[in-house]
Amino acid sequence: MLGTSLLDRLRRRDPGDAILRRATRLTLVASVVFYGCRYGAGSSTLATYGLFGTIAAGSFAQLPGPAPQRARILVLSLPVVWALIAAGSLLAWSTWAAAGGMLVVGFVVAFAGVGNPRLVGLASAFQLFYILASFPPYQPGTLPERLGGVTLAVVLLAAAEVFLWPDPVPVSYRQRLAEAADGVAAFLDAAAERLTDPHSAAGDRDTRRERAYDVAAAIELNRSPPAWAPTAAGAQDRALRICAAALREVLTEADRLAADAPPEPIPDLAAARLLRSCADTTRAAGRSLSPGAPAVAPVDLDVAVGRAEAAYPVGEGQVRDAPDVPRLCRDATALALADQVRVFVVGSRVATGARLGGDGASSALFEYVRRSPWTLYWWQFRAHLAPRSAHLHSSLRLAVALAIARVAAGVLQLTHGFWVLLATLTVLRTSAADTRTALRPAVLGTIVGAVVSGGVMLVVDEPIVYAIVLPVTLLLAFGVGRLLGPVWQQALFTVLLTVVFAQLSPEGWRLAEARLVDVLLGAVIGVLAGVAIWPRGAGHDLRHNATRYLEASADAVEQTVQALLGDAPPPAGALNRVRRRMVLIDSSYCQYHSERHDPHRQQVNWDAVLSAGHHVVPGAESLLRRNPPGCLAGWPGAAALLRDSVGRLRSAYDALADEVAHGRTSQRAPVSTSCVDQLDRIRPLLGEADHQSVRHLVEVDRWLAGLADSLGRIPSPAGDESIGRRRKP
Repeated sequence: MLGTSLLDRLRRRDPGDAILRRATRLTLVASVVFYGCRYGAGSSTLATYGLFGTIAAGSFAQLPGPAPQRARILVLSLPVVWALIAAGSLLAWSTWAAAGGMLVVGFVVAFAGVGNPRLVGLASAFQLFYILASFPPYQPGTLPERLGGVTLAVVLLAAAEVFLWPDPVPVSYRQRLAEAADGVAAFLDAAAERLTDPHSAAGDRDTRRERAYDVAAAIELNRSPPAWAPTAAGAQDRALRICAAALREVLTEADRLAADAPPEPIPDLAAARLLRSCADTTRAAGRSLSPGAPAVAPVDLDVAVGRAEAAYPVGEGQVRDAPDVPRLCRDATALALADQVRVFVVGSRVATGARLGGDGASSALFEYVRRSPWTLYWWQFRAHLAPRSAHLHSSLRLAVALAIARVAAGVLQLTHGFWVLLATLTVLRTSAADTRTALRPAVLGTIVGAVVSGGVMLVVDEPIVYAIVLPVTLLLAFGVGRLLGPVWQQALFTVLLTVVFAQLSPEGWRLAEARLVDVLLGAVIGVLAGVAIWPRGAGHDLRHNATRYLEASADAVEQTVQALLGDAPPPAGALNRVRRRMVLIDSSYCQYHSERHDPHRQQVNWDAVLSAGHHVVPGAESLLRRNPPGCLAGWPGAAALLRDSVGRLRSAYDALADEVAHGRTSQRAPVSTSCVDQLDRIRPLLGEADHQSVRHLVEVDRWLAGLADSLGRIPSPAGDESIGRRRKP
């Protein structure tokens, strides 16, 4: 009964047997490498580096993607592995030289994940390669054997990833984006039907709307593991982020347009025709993200936008007639929506590697495509070389902790000093709270493993016994231990190390004692570093970055309106500042979600706060494409109305920034953005300008009202609401 219960527990924790499959692959490769090097070639050095190369690349490296992609990453990483092992071997002559190298390697390897988050999965493995080589004995002559053992391990592990029980291909971010595009397109069709026939199939429209919001929520960056999220500096990942933002804007605009549906059917409504074209284009662009699918060009959409714009400024009346403001509102919203659909189409072409034809309406947004990859990576690194970068803090904290651990192990002349650094690497987290959480299972598991190992080594003194049980301990440590929890994993890993070193350099029960002492020392160093160096984790940085982000967003809104009134140049600099701060806040936000929090004490709804800021840049760019700077110059009434709106919006942004800085958000009164309310606002000005100017005023006022609405809908999280839960529209 006990065995059956344990098996049921393991199955529940490992659906699809993914962890057990990986553990089995690792066990087979590690056993073949260790037995072949230790007993076949008779080399302890080959065996040591072969085994630890397998463990580092197979267990500590967390790589995304299907099996062939993971295998390719492992093989391509070999030059870096060789360089780290060579550097560690050459610096092992001195404790201080090795510690200095650890400081540099620890920071560079960790900070490299800023440019490509897929490197984060290799960071721990890279650090382990340097750590293992940087300890005595100082034997540069054994470098070929060290490199040979690691190379054999990595190559065999890469082959095993492809040919031995490969993992099923998970759902990629592109697939989620394609599904989101399909859901949003279905809602666009429903919104078009509502404009032409407001009384038909209301239930179906609500169902499509709910599904559209569900699939749009699935493409938020925090919903994907860091290694899977498109946060790299490369052109394709940038394009995927732009596509996601554009799709969310399309959904928001479609929701507003559906809410502004006329009470009676209008069969020939230009907005409805444009919406149908947007739906078809969105659906096709989403499908183009699938491997092998043809790219989509925005030709048909451009034709539909041209037709809508031709009918848009004057409507059916003459210049002297009063403009149809409700229609202007709907058409303005439809055109803003079409702009974002076009951004989505162009972004999908960039994401799939297709060439861009001409400069088009979105050329400024995709200007980075003309830059080299190294330039894009440098921009990403430069953005994070800031005092409030969560990545910078994490990299410095880890590098300092590992360097201190290396000094301590060298000064104390510990026989297996690399265990100290391994314990520090295991315990240290991005916040002091997470570090304390990881400390207990690490220490408790090591104590249990050391007691068991010491008892076994007192009874069994034959290396052949340990050679026989090696595969079993490998499978237990990396399969069963991972499924049972951190304490079991640490205990079984301690037993595994005892089994390995009993065959490399028999030391009896003192090996277990050395393991316990080293882990305790490494854990103490990790805890002290976690408490002393930026102990609050990403939460403090997130509040600061969010405050600056909201302030920059308010500046961009203010300067955009001033440019449209002819009082200032185009706000290119202000929009660039928002983009740069968006990089930092997205990074802090992703790290914040990887940390532990008490859901009963959260006072900021970060999803809603960040969403309110993310509306600014795409909305401003869309607005400026159809409304050139100075288009409202010389209209005092419009200037007074817009300055009043901007002033109130600026106050709302400042109030929200102040609340976020203090770690809270309060409930706000919702702001109505319906065309009826907008008509009441601008009705006194309709006789002062021509239809073209009224069109510009309607678009600008509509944009400002939408931003105010996004701020007004930020809820105060309930006491039992977990952070990151999606806000329903």
